[in-house]
Amino acid sequence: MDTIGVVVNPIAGMGGRVGLKGTDGKLEEARERGADPRSPARAREALEAIRRRRSDDDLTVYTAAGVMGERAARDAGFEPAVVYDPAEADDREGGDESIARPSDPAEAGTTAEDTKAAVRAFLERGVDLVLFVGGDGTAVDVAAVLTEWNEGVGNDGGAGEDENEREETPMLGVPAGVKIYSSVFGVTPAEAGRIAAEFERVEGREVNDIDEEAYRAGEVRAELKAVVPVPVSPAVQSGKQLASGSVESLAAGFAREVDDETTYVFGPGSTVGAIEEELGIDPSPLGVDVWRDGEVLVRDAAEAEILEAIDEGDNDDEENPDGGRVVVVVSPIGGQGFIFGRGNHQISPPVLERADAIEVVASSEKLGELDALRVDIDDEALNEELRGWIQVRTGRFTTHLVNVV
Repeated sequence: MDTIGVVVNPIAGMGGRVGLKGTDGKLEEARERGADPRSPARAREALEAIRRRRSDDDLTVYTAAGVMGERAARDAGFEPAVVYDPAEADDREGGDESIARPSDPAEAGTTAEDTKAAVRAFLERGVDLVLFVGGDGTAVDVAAVLTEWNEGVGNDGGAGEDENEREETPMLGVPAGVKIYSSVFGVTPAEAGRIAAEFERVEGREVNDIDEEAYRAGEVRAELKAVVPVPVSPAVQSGKQLASGSVESLAAGFAREVDDETTYVFGPGSTVGAIEEELGIDPSPLGVDVWRDGEVLVRDAAEAEILEAIDEGDNDDEENPDGGRVVVVVSPIGGQGFIFGRGNHQISPPVLERADAIEVVASSEKLGELDALRVDIDDEALNEELRGWIQVRTGRFTTHLVNVV
């Protein structure tokens, strides 16, 4: 690989910690809830991984202006060629050039059309790979342009090349969104950077997206949007799979052992939801619920609400040494194995640092489909603490030893 195009969705993932399960159509609300951008830091981490393996002498980095890629590339040590600036786009809605290079990525004001325009600019320069930073929505935008280009729509197939001989341009995602259902992302930003720097072949992978409004209501409506070439590596995540199988015995066993003085932070998903139902809770299927002593303290909680509920239950003293205990309960995403960093950003590093225990629950069937469990939160030191072998509860009395990588 000699050239790469890098585009960053500066607002991707902002809705996660504040409980919005996505940022599409919810940016202003995310800002009001105090959301912080996460994609710029993840872009820099991926680019630093590339920089450790490649230099300006043997890799040309094309990117978009400001927070759409230029800033992260420069922070990582590259001297990128800026080939698209949203402030100069003639068809930009509103035409307000003052928002092109803000100090706050959340105020970038960029749109999906800016992402698509940047990708077109990369392709016109013949990049060997399009590296994007975002979630499934960004993947859909990149794939739409890439598919048209690879099919020869709106381009001449490459100067001097026969269209039948021209290789398709691949894409690779740096995970930064709340929803990561597509199989086009590296499992972590660093792994995405490593793959981008070293890949030798590609294969077709699926781009999926879901209806965010339905997702916020607790329903997953996934739709296949495209099949695109992606670098081949074990560190490219699988697509989201919905595992089947009974978890009634698991839920019953867990519910029998709950401690009324412990605060339980229940993550999203049907397996954890079955435990909540056993406890008489109406779970928020894709949200985070906090429960203690027979009472739901917060339903579909944001990070701040979880921390507040934990603080209210912190009554540990000499007479009650077990008071104030916090247990986080999560289940891995089927087909991918993530226990943190996908779809449960509300269970943030500050929440995990307050936890006395983490309980991972899953059916044996789901575990059988996974080679390992994974973590990808915005705190590498905490990621490292979470890695290693853990016991996963699979039934009323059964557990499996599984490696977290």
